[in-house]
Amino acid sequence: MSDSSPVALVTGGAHGIGAGIAAHLAGKGWRVVTADLKPAPDASGRHVQADTADEAAVATLLDGIAAREGRLDAMVCNAGIMVRKPVEELSLAEWQRVLGTNLTSTFLLARAGAKLLRASGRGAIVTIASTRAHMSEPNTESYSASKGGLLALTHALAVSLGPEIRVNCVSPGWIDVAGEELRPEDHAQHPAGRVGRVEDIAALVGWLVGPEAGFVTGSEFISDGGMTRKMIYAE
Repeated sequence: MSDSSPVALVTGGAHGIGAGIAAHLAGKGWRVVTADLKPAPDASGRHVQADTADEAAVATLLDGIAAREGRLDAMVCNAGIMVRKPVEELSLAEWQRVLGTNLTSTFLLARAGAKLLRASGRGAIVTIASTRAHMSEPNTESYSASKGGLLALTHALAVSLGPEIRVNCVSPGWIDVAGEELRPEDHAQHPAGRVGRVEDIAALVGWLVGPEAGFVTGSEFISDGGMTRKMIYAE
């Protein structure tokens, strides 16, 4: 891989969807930098342990990319956490931690990375939200609020940073990230006939950061096997 190969930053890249996106891009010839609070022994490129909700850590992360990789062509803002508890028991610190990791981090990354992305001539940002931006289970207020905010931030950034930088959002549904034991009914409830895989999201992100998606910006792509379009009634 040469120094002219495009560079992508993937946050939350130590495991799950983030690791899958990083592996997919590396397989397509990208130089990948992953960032996560956790170590990544099987990283698909250079890995940095960093808290992307921290302003100074984000500045250091992007300065490091400028110095070591020398360019940045795509940024995938995937870092996310959930605190699931009744709203009466949810502390302000927990609320702020979820919004900081899931939403504020994208603002910090976009602000710090805009100059490098613009200079690449093909800059792209993909945010990873969730179908929970549109529908909820009980006790997910902070997570749902952060993902809903991410949708709005996506289209705001697309308008502000265009035309040099495109910004789009992918909202996954149920994605099997840990090889869990799935029942036939888990698959059957999806109009697509199965639970999602990490590779489904990685392939979509790969398209969005590539030249084929050059006319696509400010959009949300729901990848949930059709579940948000399915009417469900209790019998």
